Amino acid sequence: MDVAQLLMNGLALGALYACLAVGFSLVWGVLNVINMLHGSFVVLGGYLAFFLWSYFGIHPLFALPIVGLVLFGLGYGLQYTLTNKVIHAPVLTTLTLTFGLDMILYNLMTVFFSATPRRIRLDMGSFEVMGVFMPADRVVGMVLAVTLTGMLYYVMRSSRIGRAIVAVRMDRIAAQLMGIRVNNIYAITFGIGAMMAGLAGVILVIVFPTTTSVAGVYLGKAFVVCVVGGLGSVPGALVGGLVLGVVESFASHFFGPQNAPIIGYVLLLFLLLVKPTGLVGVKGYE
Repeated sequence: MDVAQLLMNGLALGALYACLAVGFSLVWGVLNVINMLHGSFVVLGGYLAFFLWSYFGIHPLFALPIVGLVLFGLGYGLQYTLTNKVIHAPVLTTLTLTFGLDMILYNLMTVFFSATPRRIRLDMGSFEVMGVFMPADRVVGMVLAVTLTGMLYYVMRSSRIGRAIVAVRMDRIAAQLMGIRVNNIYAITFGIGAMMAGLAGVILVIVFPTTTSVAGVYLGKAFVVCVVGGLGSVPGALVGGLVLGVVESFASHFFGPQNAPIIGYVLLLFLLLVKPTGLVGVKGYE
């Protein structure tokens, strides 16, 4: 396999990783909450899209806003009613809370949806450009992932809500003095993180089979992307996702698919030692 093919495979995979991780990075960077629910949110988004497609004939593209609204509401509600009550406690407290919530959601999905792998097969064919072969579903997934990540970046930079989130991230007390309702911004941020996870789940169920057993894998990928790219920023998630995707693509070719995740975690450890802020992160969010 030539370098161009490996690079294209890596970029396509990296775009999916970026969309997968951007919500996790946002919640961690703004709320200082390591959201253990994130992987299950991704799987829930994939399941919802699959059942909307299977039982109601709703195309995944049209399922995106439905899944996004459901996951945003779920994330907002959990943060506003539960996590906000311990948001200023040590990080281990919120970690334990989200871990417990993850166990509840994980087991509910297993009971009601079963652990049978499911995938939306659209049979869109494939592309071949200058000897580089790409399945069409992966190309569509890559385009959707980059588009959604870009839309979040635009919202964060250009909207009042985005600027309020950035203000709370930089200085919570100063933001509160300026009239920003911090607890509401926390809930909105958590809701956006859940929404992005759900939307990533819709994209991933088009490309890969989805089952509850991959929730931990998705959480691990999000964690690596945050460390590699930099915490709390959309560009950081995009850079981290693309780097991890390319590294895993080449590692899979040279060391075998079963060893590719190991190389990703080695990269994580290396960056923690030499540049804990990540490739494009800022000091104070390592």
